[in-house]
Amino acid sequence: MPSAALDTEYDVLVIGSGAAGLAAAVTAAWHGQKVIVLEKEPVFGGATAWSGGWAWVPRNPLAQRAGIVEDIEQPRTYLRNELGAYYNAERVDAFLEACPHMVAFFEKHTALQFADGNGIPDMHGDTPGAAQGGHQVIAAPYDARQVGALLPRLRKTLRETSFMGMPIMAGADLAAFLNMTRSPKALLHVCKRFGRHLYHLARYGRAMHLVNGVALVARLAKSAQDLGVHLQESAPAKRLLVEDGQVRGVLVSTPKGDRQIRARAVVLAAGGFPNDNVRRRQLFPRDASGYDNLALPPQGCSGDGLRLGESAGGVVATDLKSPVAWAPVSQVPHRDGSVGHFPHIIERGKPGIIGVLANGKRFVNEAHGYYDYVSAMVAAVPPAEEVCSWLVCDHRFLRRYGLGHARPAPLPVWPHVRNGYLKRGATLEQLAQACGIDPSGLRATVDDFNTHARKGQDPAFGRGSTPFNRKQGDPLYKGPNPCVAPIEHGPFYAVKVKPGCFGTFAGLRTDGSARVLDEAGQPIPGLYAAGTDMASVFGGWYPSGGINLGPALTFGYVAGRHIAGVQGYE
Repeated sequence: MPSAALDTEYDVLVIGSGAAGLAAAVTAAWHGQKVIVLEKEPVFGGATAWSGGWAWVPRNPLAQRAGIVEDIEQPRTYLRNELGAYYNAERVDAFLEACPHMVAFFEKHTALQFADGNGIPDMHGDTPGAAQGGHQVIAAPYDARQVGALLPRLRKTLRETSFMGMPIMAGADLAAFLNMTRSPKALLHVCKRFGRHLYHLARYGRAMHLVNGVALVARLAKSAQDLGVHLQESAPAKRLLVEDGQVRGVLVSTPKGDRQIRARAVVLAAGGFPNDNVRRRQLFPRDASGYDNLALPPQGCSGDGLRLGESAGGVVATDLKSPVAWAPVSQVPHRDGSVGHFPHIIERGKPGIIGVLANGKRFVNEAHGYYDYVSAMVAAVPPAEEVCSWLVCDHRFLRRYGLGHARPAPLPVWPHVRNGYLKRGATLEQLAQACGIDPSGLRATVDDFNTHARKGQDPAFGRGSTPFNRKQGDPLYKGPNPCVAPIEHGPFYAVKVKPGCFGTFAGLRTDGSARVLDEAGQPIPGLYAAGTDMASVFGGWYPSGGINLGPALTFGYVAGRHIAGVQGYE
């Protein structure tokens, strides 16, 4: 369905249609503002649509309703200890104060409803203030038919993380797929889900049971549409309109030519710079070409918001612990000749897998967070060598849990071996030779690992030592440690993993109201930033899962309220 005609004046103009941009648009529109969202790509959703959809929001209403009640000082203590010198009290407090109100606002007034992640612990359980759970929410599953004619204009789920186009929700849904060969109840769940998906493919040509990031985008986009927000795709913003030091709109490219659209305020939420090879080469470690790391966000997330902000006097913060939100990623060759990217989030904490470098040695607790895995890998690989590692497992592990894009039983393994995605060897030495790993190093590492793993121990890296580790493990594993099992049942398999990212942390400096700041630290009138166009509120650190979307939703909400002149929380 074509978009309605563009007006030339709005109260609020949002650049970007991921979680941050849509949250800002919905919030401002609900508070009476006339709002337009500009998206340069043909579909809405940005990187959010390809994400797992989890948001880190301490003290949220879902946790409180479940009896998980904590004082704001607990997450504040956790972040203060996690971030150290990178702790910014103003912005952290702005986030912690606003995030529970953000969830309550969307629950009460919009189509965005949530499911809880109360059982998910903070990543670093040995840090003071770390919570055992209650900090995570995710958009509730959504029937795509509720979106109506807007549906074809929304980005579909990432090809590599779906099965025949069917997204799988983290939690009970994913657990059922992993356990379907071990549990009749899980098998029944999978059969029902897949049968319904086949029906939807036959009737609608796409998945209609939306979960994860696509559910979040669909719910926000439907809310925006219901509130009269103008959603305009294929409309890249070319430059900001600045008058007397104030941002007053943008020059936008449309199929009918360039147009000026004026607004009282502009919100930059264009998805950071994961696909801007020039800025990546400047800021990313070990990315000399600008293409050495594997970015998961869509190509449209290429630094537009940062460049626009700088043109108005904004400053990109580079004094962060890391400029990039690391994720371990493998390259997936497809039959059509294209190459996709798969994020290794799930299997690394399961019992019976290790990550090794080219010397065959381990370098990290594999059950730690995805950011921790890549950060350790980048630090461990010598400067002259390619930054990569190999996830190594045996046949039993592969058939039970899968390995990256290679799915568990009953799906076949051979296509992934044939196309080179998986390396296989009858012995560890043969596997090492196929991968280019030092054979004696790998043999010594696995032998030492197995000696301790049979007793459920990992003295080298302490796998299974934190609540987050154990959550990543297998609760049905009968050994003493849900994260540790020997690697001993050949043939053996490995997949090559490279540094990748969910997004970027180096964004525009902002204050606690999401206003973009100039070199003197003063707000630029009329200019806001949220999501990854805003410098990481956590200083370029990764204290827990969902720390991209939690602040994105929250500061989109904060920006929308501030523009509308709303003060205080109900």
